[in-house]
Amino acid sequence: MVLHILNTAPSFMFLKISVPWPDLVSPCLWDETSIGLPIGFLLIFLLYYVRTNAHSIWNGSKKSSSDVARYGFAYKLGVVCSLLMMLAQFIAILTYTDARCASFAKVLSSRIMQILSWTIVLVVLYKFGERKHLKFPWLLRFWWTLAFLLFLARTTIDVIDGRVGVLEYADGMSFLTSICLLGLAIWGNTGAVASRDLDEDIIEALLDGKDEKLPEPSKKDSLYGKATVVQHVTFSWLNPLFEYGYRKPLDQDEVPDVDVNDSASFLTGAFEKCLETEKEKAAGNPSIYRVMYMFARKKAAINAVFAVTSASTSYVGPYLINYFVEFLNGKKYRSLESGYLLALGFLAAKLVETTAQRQWIFGARQLGLRLRAALISQIYQKGLRLSSQSRQSRTSGEIINIMSVDIQRITDFVWYLNTVWMLPVQISLAIYILHMNLGAGAFVALAATMTVMTGNIPLTRVQKAYQMKIMDAKDDRMKATSEVLRNMKTIKLQAWDEHFIGKLVGLRKVEHGWLKKSLWLNALTAFIFWGSPAFISVITFSGCLLMGIPLTAGRVLSALATFRMLQDPIFNLPDLLNVIAQGKVSVDRISTYLQEDEIKEDAVEFVSSNQTEFHVEINEGRFSWDTETGNATLDRIQLKVKKGTKVAICGTVGSGKSSLLSCIIGEMQKLSGEVKISGSKAYVPQSPWILTGNIRENILFGNGYESEKYDRTIEACALTKDFELFGAGDMTEIGERGINMSGGQKQRIQIARAVYQDADIYLLDDPFSAVDAHTGTQLFKDCLMGLLKNKTILYVTHQVEFLPAADLILVMENGRIAQAGTFDQLLQQNIGFEALVGAHSQALESVISMEASSRGNDQTVAAENDGNGDAEASQEIPYVKQESEHNLCAEITEKDGRLVQDEEREKGSIGKEVYMAYLTIVKRGAFVPVIILAQSSFQVLQVVSNYWMAWACPAGDEQPKNGLHFVLIVYTILSFGSAFCVLIRSSLVAITGLLTAETLFSRMLKSTLYAPMAFFDSTPAGRILNRASTDQSVLDLEMATRLGWCAFSIIQLLGTIAVMSQVAWEVFVIFIPVTAICIWYQMYYIPTARELARLAGIQRAPILHHFAESLTGAATIRAFGQFDRFTNANLCLIDDHSRPWFHNVAAMEWLSFRLNQLSNFVFTFSLVLLVSLPEGIINPSIAGLAVTYGINLNVQQASVIWSICNAENKMISVERILQYSNLRSEAPFTIEESKPPSQWPETGKISFQQLQIRYAEHLPSVLKNITCTFPGRKKVGVVGRTGSGKSTLIQAIFRIVEPREGTIIIDDVDITKIGLQDLRSRLSIIPQDPTMFDGTVRGNLDPLQQYSDTEIWEALDKCQLGDIVREKPEKLESTVVENGENWSVGQRQLFCLGRALLKKSSILVLDEATASVDSATDGVIQKIISQEFKDRTVVTIAHRIHTVIDSDFVLVLSDGRIAEFDSPAKLLERENSFFSKLIKEYSMRSQSLNTMPKLQS
Repeated sequence: MVLHILNTAPSFMFLKISVPWPDLVSPCLWDETSIGLPIGFLLIFLLYYVRTNAHSIWNGSKKSSSDVARYGFAYKLGVVCSLLMMLAQFIAILTYTDARCASFAKVLSSRIMQILSWTIVLVVLYKFGERKHLKFPWLLRFWWTLAFLLFLARTTIDVIDGRVGVLEYADGMSFLTSICLLGLAIWGNTGAVASRDLDEDIIEALLDGKDEKLPEPSKKDSLYGKATVVQHVTFSWLNPLFEYGYRKPLDQDEVPDVDVNDSASFLTGAFEKCLETEKEKAAGNPSIYRVMYMFARKKAAINAVFAVTSASTSYVGPYLINYFVEFLNGKKYRSLESGYLLALGFLAAKLVETTAQRQWIFGARQLGLRLRAALISQIYQKGLRLSSQSRQSRTSGEIINIMSVDIQRITDFVWYLNTVWMLPVQISLAIYILHMNLGAGAFVALAATMTVMTGNIPLTRVQKAYQMKIMDAKDDRMKATSEVLRNMKTIKLQAWDEHFIGKLVGLRKVEHGWLKKSLWLNALTAFIFWGSPAFISVITFSGCLLMGIPLTAGRVLSALATFRMLQDPIFNLPDLLNVIAQGKVSVDRISTYLQEDEIKEDAVEFVSSNQTEFHVEINEGRFSWDTETGNATLDRIQLKVKKGTKVAICGTVGSGKSSLLSCIIGEMQKLSGEVKISGSKAYVPQSPWILTGNIRENILFGNGYESEKYDRTIEACALTKDFELFGAGDMTEIGERGINMSGGQKQRIQIARAVYQDADIYLLDDPFSAVDAHTGTQLFKDCLMGLLKNKTILYVTHQVEFLPAADLILVMENGRIAQAGTFDQLLQQNIGFEALVGAHSQALESVISMEASSRGNDQTVAAENDGNGDAEASQEIPYVKQESEHNLCAEITEKDGRLVQDEEREKGSIGKEVYMAYLTIVKRGAFVPVIILAQSSFQVLQVVSNYWMAWACPAGDEQPKNGLHFVLIVYTILSFGSAFCVLIRSSLVAITGLLTAETLFSRMLKSTLYAPMAFFDSTPAGRILNRASTDQSVLDLEMATRLGWCAFSIIQLLGTIAVMSQVAWEVFVIFIPVTAICIWYQMYYIPTARELARLAGIQRAPILHHFAESLTGAATIRAFGQFDRFTNANLCLIDDHSRPWFHNVAAMEWLSFRLNQLSNFVFTFSLVLLVSLPEGIINPSIAGLAVTYGINLNVQQASVIWSICNAENKMISVERILQYSNLRSEAPFTIEESKPPSQWPETGKISFQQLQIRYAEHLPSVLKNITCTFPGRKKVGVVGRTGSGKSTLIQAIFRIVEPREGTIIIDDVDITKIGLQDLRSRLSIIPQDPTMFDGTVRGNLDPLQQYSDTEIWEALDKCQLGDIVREKPEKLESTVVENGENWSVGQRQLFCLGRALLKKSSILVLDEATASVDSATDGVIQKIISQEFKDRTVVTIAHRIHTVIDSDFVLVLSDGRIAEFDSPAKLLERENSFFSKLIKEYSMRSQSLNTMPKLQS
């Protein structure tokens, strides 16, 4: 039946015009116009010439021409086209025979005026070309546009008349040439080298920006800020940026500043004012919703006016369609003027609609930028103020997720906010228009519309629940990802790669499950709402049929156009509700975060120096890290420190030493008592906190550079030698978290930072733990007792040799000051202090006795004086090139002091391979043609259904051709068939998009985590997290939809063109050149927009990276009083991101505005054509259908370009993820054909054979021809100066770095031939920096779940943690927060020992493993190691000499070579051996410090 119906429908074929053109207008109208316009042009030109040259005419002077330069292509083309136009007019005069206009005088005059005009144009071009301007004059461009319109009209008349002759060919040539000139008029650029006009000045400013930093945002630097009203409307203020971006890819420093009102500093101030106002009104419990409302209301109100205007004028078209069809039906009774007035009404409405639309969309984006900047600033400031308890309750990953994902969702919500005002206006106008056409049938339509819209409520509730689950799952994944990246070295050393990859994959599966449900719900929603116009129209027409309301073609077409307009608010409603759901979740999360407890500003009272003799005073202080339990971490603290006093703090692990310093700087919650500080303070935390940047920036820390003071500082902190041996000196760049510096270097840099502050009070938390004996002695003498001799210093230390010189020693025990006094006083008290001193004395005695027994002379040490000993030691073991912990400093030298290079950025167009990779990942792209076929079927069925209604319904009062019931049945079948196609399409897009996102995530995850350690050393975690968070979100939720919309919008546009071409094929005459112009605009737009989008993506990472760094060092920032400086740095980073983002958004509107106006021009042309065509040429109903589709032509044409551009911008996320999907990998984890024996290694014999290590081909070797053998089941100590290659040797054993030459053989197995998993899993290591993961005690000791509870308890008891864990209620399930922050550094080190005890490997490596524990605990650990690993190979790197004195062998490294390798006894027998010098230095240091005179306060 359907086939029969289709056969009876009118065939889709081009209509041929066979009726003569009616003589309705003056035959000489064109010629008269061709006389008037040139005369007007010549008069305007004359006035312009006189005005611009008045000064030279009066004074007789001439402008000097600029330097000679080549002409641009556009300029040459303009000259050629103008010559052709003049030539065509000559031909028209010479070949004149018969013309439409009977007046020869008018014809001749029109052609002569044309020739004169084009002559003037050529003269202007000649004179203008001498100065090589960038742009054609506006007058010339205006004339070229008029010429195009003039000859367009002439060509149209010739085509309709059917005349063919030389004159017509000349006019045709003129028309084609005028199209070219129109393009030049729009382009405006001559392509020549410019003299310095205004636009060039702006471009020069952009060019100059590369050499110097842009100053604070100000109006003079903002293109937007100094734009005129017309430029704001047309977005032409962006033209200079486009000109520059079209020539070369834009860089960050070439993007103009944002306006003052859009700068982060201004917006932060405005937001804080709103917050203060709300706090006053809400009595301390402010609502962030009200604050955001106050902050955004003015801009939102302006946007709302534009949005409502746009929505209102969009319904003028549907309102006029019925009148237009009636006009076409009764054309013989109506004048052409009424038709042209209707066309003018359509045009005016479209102009207002599109202009207002562009303004509200841009305004919404701008408001989103403002809100985002203000909220990011608030989140950052809150992060620096969070109390320790609040900080422990939220991980860095979670807080960073709030700043990245949640802020983005709020930005999206702001864009959709205007839909709230537009929806009621759109629905009300739609019902009004329907009521005018269908009477009571409009209420049926309203009921159907409301039914569809209310059907959203349950769907939205479910979607909101899904969104919350997605965000929670993403938080968990990002938290785990952040932790893995932060602890990557430990993970690789422990061979936990597979475990943590499995953990991340498991978290992703949870997220994937919720994403899948959400996307399936979106597919169902798409089916409902794409089908809703058909559903509403069927219900409405059926209601009209039942009520007896006649359905004429005009009414039906007007109703269909209205339903198509209603489609927009109906489509937007689910998106709106979805975004509201997401936005509310995100705002609530931000609100909860902003209401977290902060550090109490009144915890510490600052007293003027002239009011007290004490620098630090604590009276009856009770402090706690956990206020909920009420248990005091520090209790009954009574302390008074006079100015200039040196206070040493010691005690066992976990006794409260670091907490005491924290309470002084106000980091701990004060339960009772008072803390008073007099003077400025500087703080050095136990775990070094180093900022990404160069060394000098870290030391200056915001202070001005004073060379004399700076030199004294670095000398006192023993950094002079390091700087000399770094290629870039103190300008050497430090990697993330100081990754490319050794522990000692990081510690000395942050001590130098504190010293340079020239503070009154210094709080040093175990500053000597990470440095070797010689450096520790130098630091103590030159820094603490030298440069800082008149300062008040409180220092925590585990090294007893630094205690005697203190004026006051505090012994901490269980959170209390157990003892206080001088060194001698405490020894006399005989309470507990002697246990710490005794452990140290025993260690010292063991060293001295070993030395004495080896030499047979007990007085050897005493015979040497202090100065000579140090000098000889320094001569024998010189400082060498600082290879550092990972030896990246040499590589830095090659890169001008830079380790962390600028983020890799592709330039130019996104390669086809990126698109192909994305489209073909799933089933090699098999779903893509099915999706396109489904969308094409939808479009065809939509067009056929509408065509059917237009054709089947009567034009007037006559009866329908096939009966209305039959017409409606066919329409219903076609409509619901099209909706079913949408269901197929949306389901396939959801499935394919999610599968693709999942595949890319899996590839990126494995590629990244399998990358060598060098990649993580030189890549800030923020870059990786940015891809795993923001870019992955784009792939999960947006990318497939964006690409789909490209295809869908193109198919829709083709459908519209097909319908319009059925009515008037002449539309193609204008449509083709306009399409060409649209394509040209797109090509002109893409280079600039693409780079802006890339820059915006890249500039996100520094914000997150800076935030993560600041969170880690918040205590240091607060202690140094640097809150404002870091906040300002954050504001600058926000502006750096806002600049490309803002201009990218504006660029999109620049393009859309131009495309909209071109579409309006095409639509108006088609209307004028339909009005002008004689009656009977076309079916009025089909003409009405063409207008119905043409109303949306501007939207569809702009949608095609916008979708393509937007998809390309989003495709950058795919490009960025693909960059990290093909990273160079480490060696294979397992090699099946080279698996070692199951019991390997048995004896633990390690043999180095001609081992050479270098970190890159262009760098020198770090280890040079190392050949030695560590015998199995022996203890081997490795010693040497900082940078001698100790840590590199350890990394070589674990293959963190691969040998360049030579090899390492363990128990007859060449480790370079086996898999990394087989190697690393069989070895144990206790690293220098203790690492703990968020989770439980059990999970940290046994992440792979290989051991029983009994074995775990046994390991805990052996490493002195059993009792501490038993005291906790959850026992083995006790919480470990991120970084193990709720355990002391010493306790974390003991946990690492526990892991090694559980693993029971034949080889154990200790890398400065006891640096953070006291001497007594160190002694216990050494005893445990000697007992538990007595039959195993133990390789020890230590700064404490007594930890290696008991070794069976000692390896001394110098400059990457073996200096000595033998038993300690044999090495000590030789007085000039390197090892002897180290032992002598250690013993002399301990003895000389014990006798050092104390400084009096």
